[in-house]
Amino acid sequence: MADPATERLAHHLQRIEVDGFTILPKLIGTDLIDQIKQELAPFLAGQHPGRNDFEGFHSERVYALLNKAPSVAKIIEHPTILAILDALLPPGFLLSAALAIDVHPGETPQPLHIDDNAGNLPYRRPRAHFGISTIWALDDFTADNGATEIVAGSHRWPEERQATEAEITKVLMPAGSVIVFLGTLLHRGGANRSSTDRLAITPQYCMPGLRQIENMTLAVPPSVAAQYSSRVQALLGYSTIDPGFMGYVDGVHPKRLIDTNYQGRRARGLESPGLATLSTEHQPSANA
Repeated sequence: MADPATERLAHHLQRIEVDGFTILPKLIGTDLIDQIKQELAPFLAGQHPGRNDFEGFHSERVYALLNKAPSVAKIIEHPTILAILDALLPPGFLLSAALAIDVHPGETPQPLHIDDNAGNLPYRRPRAHFGISTIWALDDFTADNGATEIVAGSHRWPEERQATEAEITKVLMPAGSVIVFLGTLLHRGGANRSSTDRLAITPQYCMPGLRQIENMTLAVPPSVAAQYSSRVQALLGYSTIDPGFMGYVDGVHPKRLIDTNYQGRRARGLESPGLATLSTEHQPSANA
């Protein structure tokens, strides 16, 4: 008898292969949504509108989310999302960006773009994806409040092909839902022609060997990262890549900045003189 969870995973992976995206409706409940909104409220007071047309002059963005809204970790490491990511990215993949986007009335559409070319990598599309993006709706995504817009199938397009307005589709989904899409899929934030805000959280993930869009180990320093699970710590970059031990700090595992007693399989009881200074500077307090 087929396992329902396996069948659901296969369905979402097929949708991503064909269309470049899939939608998982109401994956989180109102309690978590309200908790995240409460934590974000001090940072969404209308004081920091977007600085350009891409960020949105009528939008607010909150960066370094795991340093400001701890409950966001529950969606970043949501097991259903991680199962999809494990199938689409190599082991050791990283959290490349995590931000909140609050689209206010009067906002105009973003330019269409893809998410996994921030490093100006010299590889033209069509190509394999380097990352996977997710957008979680904390408010209903409606036809007129700035819902994300996607171009289905554009992950297979050549670099020079431009989308027509007829090829752009609004992602309409209730609060608590999430869209998962390939980093090569064309998409944009929509225009908000309503009278209310539209809030979303967008965690983005990338291949383990790529530089993250957001410098996560500075955005979420060891003293803060210590409160999170080992999986979130690894996603942030407190991890290494084998073979090669890529990501080490002064010759040892970066987890030693969070836990001075951490003993990886390579440690063999060795000390690192330089790490002692880093640990003193960054070691979390006893109640962290």
